[in-house]
Amino acid sequence: MNKPMTLNVRLTGALSDFVAANVGSNGDYENVSEYVRDLIRRDKERAEEEAFQRLRAELGRAFAAPEASYAALDVDTFLADWRSA
Repeated sequence: MNKPMTLNVRLTGALSDFVAANVGSNGDYENVSEYVRDLIRRDKERAEEEAFQRLRAELGRAFAAPEASYAALDVDTFLADWRSA
């Protein structure tokens, strides 16, 4: 597992007020660290979902293509193309 990372972030004005409203007795989070971890997890999930949707769309296009448009491809050619991309 990777070494823990410490982040220092300075917030002022509206951002500081927004975070304060979401942390503590009136907020959804016990502390700022918990809030930031949740935001990062959600952003990671969003990025993974976007990557999945791009893959899904690409596969949809590939499977929708007429079979006559397919070309035989050996492993060495595929790997060479993939490495050059």
